[in-house]
Formats: sequence, C-alpha cells, structure tokens
Amino acid sequence: MNGTSQLGEFLQARRSQLRPEDIGMPTYGERRRVSGLRREELALLAGVSVSYYTRLEQGQSLNASPEVLDAIAGALRLDEAERLHLHDLARPERQRGRGRRPAPERVTDAARQLLDALADVPAVVIGRRSDVLAWNRLGHALFAGHLEPDAAESPARRPNMARLVFLDAHTRELYADWPSKAKAVVGNLRLVAGQYPQDSALHTLVGELSAKSPDFASMWADHRVKDCTVAAYEMRHPLVGSLTVTQQTLSHGPGPNVVVATAAAGSPSRAALDLLSQAIDRPATAAVTPAPTSAPEGRGAQVSPG
Repeated sequence: MNGTSQLGEFLQARRSQLRPEDIGMPTYGERRRVSGLRREELALLAGVSVSYYTRLEQGQSLNASPEVLDAIAGALRLDEAERLHLHDLARPERQRGRGRRPAPERVTDAARQLLDALADVPAVVIGRRSDVLAWNRLGHALFAGHLEPDAAESPARRPNMARLVFLDAHTRELYADWPSKAKAVVGNLRLVAGQYPQDSALHTLVGELSAKSPDFASMWADHRVKDCTVAAYEMRHPLVGSLTVTQQTLSHGPGPNVVVATAAAGSPSRAALDLLSQAIDRPATAAVTPAPTSAPEGRGAQVSPG
C-alpha cells in the first residue's frame, strides 16, 4: 500500500465513478466499453495531456504540481477532503517525512484531562487506525457496553472501532443506518492510509477487514474518503432504546483525537443518555426501563459523514 499504487488506484476508481452525463458531456448514444469517463476525457477536462495523465494513473510520474493536482481534482468533482487526499497520495515519500515507522500511540495527558472534564458526556480517545485508547464510563456504555470496561487499557486487548463496526454483531446492530457509519469508517481509514503509507499495522488491519468482511472490501475498493468530524447517527441501544446523537471529533493537536456523542438539551435523546448514565451507576441486579423506541427527533438527519 504505497503512495504510488494508491494514487493510480484512486484516480482510476474515481474516474470510473464519474459518468459523462454527470458533467454534461454528450455521448450521442454511443456504446462505451469503459465505465465512467475515458482517460482522454478526464485529461481534457483537467487541461493536461493524455500521456501525462496516463503516467499519473500508472504511477510513473511523481512530480505533479499542486496546480495540476487541483485541476484534476476539479475535473473529478472531488470535495475538499478528497482534494487534500489526492495531494497526499501524489507527494513523493521523501517529502512526506513519514518513511519512519509510526511511533506507538498513547493517550496524552491533555486527552486524559479532557476525558475527566467530559464525565457526563460519552467520550472515547481514538487513534489514527481507529484503535480505542481510552474511554470514560459513558463512552464505554454507549459504544461498547458488551466489552469489559478496562479493555482499552491493554494494548493487547484494545478494541478497534473499524473491527467492531464490520465484524461485531452488537456494534452493527447499534447503528440504525449501519451502511452510513460503515462508509464513514472506511473513508476515514482511506485518509489515514494516504497520510501514512508506511504504516504496516494499518496495512494489516485493512487486509484483515478485507478478508473477513465483503462489505469492507467493496467499500474500500470505491476509494471514497471522508473527514470524520461531525455526524448525526440514530442508535438502537439495548439498555435505553433509540436515540440520535451527534458524534464530534475534537482535535487538540498531534496525536489521538477525542470523539464525543451529544444530544440536544431537553430532547428525548438527551433523556436517553441521562437514563444510560443512571443505568450504569445502578447495581447489576437493578432493573432498567428502556426509553421509548419511537423514532427520535432528527431521524436519519446526516450532518456530515463520520
């Protein structure tokens, strides 16, 4: 999974997904042997020669200027996250400064302080490969209450959110719109793969998920990328029923990020989170009455994939 091969695969995949009618290009009823745009059509849209664009797709040119990359991004109708991903893939290894093996990830003091401050909000510390490095009690209860609370403390037992989403039945059932969550997870891993092409642990994770999950393999082949920052998801929690939460990624500098889940004050979903907090504070033998399972406010409202 080096940058050169990723660049060619990304360009080919995105070109094949862009149809002539998407850009107002007439086809005059001709039978086309390729899905999506032809190389010469994309090159014309980007204002570059066909031979040069072909070399890019074949990984034979690693010196594309930012202006050329932006022109290709425009021709492919890429959004901002996808445009930056294209620049990452086209950057030579010597310029990336990431040839060294990435250092082991750890929870920073700042992240632990943030977890402490967010005691009443579900919060999880996530590494770049989606490893769960730490969580507070509500974060554990909301996202992975079926796992041991101390699982995140041991590197050998540490949960991985991508594995949970694709390989764990409890997590799959947790999301009412599972495909949306799954695509966001894959899109984020694609971004990381472009930023850290030498990360062998990431390669292993992608290989494992591709082998064990046809859904992951199919989504990975699409080369879609997503910057997971804010998104609303309807969740079906076994203890408190249906609720809609906004998952937000809080970036506080280099290192792992903190993901929090919030609900609007006074909403049924906020009441469900409060009930979840009460439930995990009760003795194990105490009965818990789930919240109503009727559709919560904002059902299906996607703020942004993540």
